[in-house]
Amino acid sequence: MGRYTIGIDFGTLSARAVLADTADGRELASAVYTYPHGVMDKALPDGAKLGQDWALQHPQDYLEAIWHTVPTVLRASGVDADDVIGVGTDFTACTMLPVKADGTPLCFLDAFKRNPHAWVKLWKHHAAQDKANRLNETAAQRQEPWLANYGGKISSEWAIPKLWQVLDEAPEVYAAMDRWIEASDWIVWQLSGAETRNSCAAGYKALYHKTAGYPSPAFFRALDPRLEQAATEKLGTVVIPPGARAGGMTEQMAAKTGLRTGTAVAAGHVDAHVCVPAVGIDGPGQMLAIMGTSTCHMLMGKQETQVPGMCGVVADGILPGFYGYEAGQSCVGDHFAWFLENALPKACADAAAEAGRDLHAYLREKAGAQAPGASGLLALDWWNGNRSVLVDADLSGMLLGLTLATRPEEIYRALIEATAYGTRMIVENFRTYGVPVEAFYASGGISQKDPLAMQIYADVLNMPIRIAGSRQGPALGSAIFAAVAAGRAAGGYDDVFAAARAMGSARGQTYIPHTGHAAVYDRLYAEYQRLHDYFGRGDNDVMKRLKALQAEQVGAFYVRE
Repeated sequence: MGRYTIGIDFGTLSARAVLADTADGRELASAVYTYPHGVMDKALPDGAKLGQDWALQHPQDYLEAIWHTVPTVLRASGVDADDVIGVGTDFTACTMLPVKADGTPLCFLDAFKRNPHAWVKLWKHHAAQDKANRLNETAAQRQEPWLANYGGKISSEWAIPKLWQVLDEAPEVYAAMDRWIEASDWIVWQLSGAETRNSCAAGYKALYHKTAGYPSPAFFRALDPRLEQAATEKLGTVVIPPGARAGGMTEQMAAKTGLRTGTAVAAGHVDAHVCVPAVGIDGPGQMLAIMGTSTCHMLMGKQETQVPGMCGVVADGILPGFYGYEAGQSCVGDHFAWFLENALPKACADAAAEAGRDLHAYLREKAGAQAPGASGLLALDWWNGNRSVLVDADLSGMLLGLTLATRPEEIYRALIEATAYGTRMIVENFRTYGVPVEAFYASGGISQKDPLAMQIYADVLNMPIRIAGSRQGPALGSAIFAAVAAGRAAGGYDDVFAAARAMGSARGQTYIPHTGHAAVYDRLYAEYQRLHDYFGRGDNDVMKRLKALQAEQVGAFYVRE
């Protein structure tokens, strides 16, 4: 009789679930649920306008995703609920919401429905950049020892800047919330009835340290006296590691999903990090890039090293016994989607339709016929700011070398190349500061469906790229951690290394660098580096000045209206 686990991956636009065999990781069924409210970046559901750089979500979408996907994979697989021993989840991060002591989101309450700060602040909510800037200045002035563990800069995407924004702009919401909680921990709370914090999100996004805890009350007081007790009053202090059993499934959630009451529920996890065991990585020096709307880069090392521009180094942050390093790019798949939605000539779209081709596939085919450097184009991949290594959401994108002869497929390829250069910048930055990168793996949607992008990445990095065997890497990773939460006695595993060896897989395609292309890309990357430093390190802050002017004029327009 088999034993199975379910992993649910909550992404930016949808949730994906897989039901996996604990013996070998074989995926018997999968299901996808697209969030009805998507990303709210212009207005709330009732039409209330949002400001610049906002990105919100509706927590009801997350609940509906569970209620849809879990029964679907049970039906499709034919597996009896009695044989499902655990459920694991992962989430985008840092995705935060304010809730009451019983877990009720403030946006569910009539008193707060029209207040934007009562809703989920998605990972790519960048409207707290001014708070991040002040936090970084204060931490540097105080010589806070933890700052170096985050590359010397805290991102506006993280928990504390977002919480400070709530306090500053909506103190009534701050006062009403009993918890400021990661969506990854909130969904575990809904499944199990147990309020916990996972060490991955707490360590990478909320400045939590395994031995030192959160930053001191004195630091929070230096930011704003009203924040002095924020760590204990709002963030929660019960922090558990990946693979830990958070609790058992509640009767209410069991009734909604068809699973059994008491089924093991694993600690929450960050969507990218949870994928590491899913590709079979079990040690240091092996980088994994989760490539979707954005990209997150994970790497493990044997010691704690401070690397400027990284998103963090956390003990046991990815797998136990190692220091987990994170870096990332804020705009990858979003980069290509922007071009198709806003800048693609109608003639090109018509030609793709006439050929019966998906637009991305059509452009990939035409772009793939070009040689590296043949377009004369070079782009900076900052359409959604820069996460690593500059950690600056106020930067913006750039495309250089356009002429009247430039074709759409050339721009499309230049945008792909720009994201590859951004990844190489991250790889070389780690190597410069003594953290080896000896192998490169990729997972996520782009790695599975975009062979042109993956070959370009292999050429730019001049490294083989191994693609994850599963198309649902994070969901499979969550299923692996669910098997650990259930334990060997129930048919799972007592440690994640054994679970990863049995259930993980990197048996997908491997992309080998083309020597001639790699040589050309070395030259192009050198030009990218120059632009990267010129516009990103203070030589020319024109991007920030333009963004400030934009905010000024948009604000003036709304006042006139």
